[in-house]
Amino acid sequence: MFDKDQFVADCQAALAGPQAAVAVREFVARSVSEPAAVKRGLGEPRPGGIDILHRSPELTILNLIWPANLIVMPHDHRMWSVIGIYDGREDNILWRRLPDRTDGRIEAAGAKSISTGETVAFGADIIHSVVNPIARATGALHVYGGDLLGIERSEWDPDSLGERAYDTEKVRQRFKRS
Repeated sequence: MFDKDQFVADCQAALAGPQAAVAVREFVARSVSEPAAVKRGLGEPRPGGIDILHRSPELTILNLIWPANLIVMPHDHRMWSVIGIYDGREDNILWRRLPDRTDGRIEAAGAKSISTGETVAFGADIIHSVVNPIARATGALHVYGGDLLGIERSEWDPDSLGERAYDTEKVRQRFKRS
C-alpha cells in the first residue's frame, strides 16, 4: 500500500545520503511499480491537479495530474528531479542552449517518453517541455531537490524559443483550464 506520509519521510531521509537523487529515484520507482496502490493512496487522478505533498527549502514533492493533451512549454528546474508515472504517459522533449546565442535560445536535443510504472531522473541543468499525449489525465509523482516553487526559473517562448522568466501562475491556470 502506498502511504503518502511514508513516501515523503523516505524522500526526506534520502537527502542525508551522498546520492540523494539516486535514492529518491529508487523510492519513486518502487512506488510507481505498483500504480494501483499509488492511486488508492492518493486518490483517482482528476484533471488539472497540482497537489503539493511536501515543500521545504531542500525538497518539493508534487502529485501532478496532467490534463489530456496538455503541453507545458520548455522550462528549467535548476535542481535535480525525479518523475514517476502511476497512470498514463508523459512525453518530454529535451532542449539545450545554443552556445553562440546571448538571448538564451534553445534547440531540441532529444526526447524521453515515460508511461505507467516508469521513472526518469533529470539533472539540475535539464531544460524540457512536457506533453500528455493521451486522451485522459496522467498521474505523476514529481520530486525535486529543493524548493521548486520558491526559486527563480526560466521558460522559453514557444515561437522564438527565447528565454524569459518562468510564470508559475500561468502554468497553474493552464492546468486548471484544461
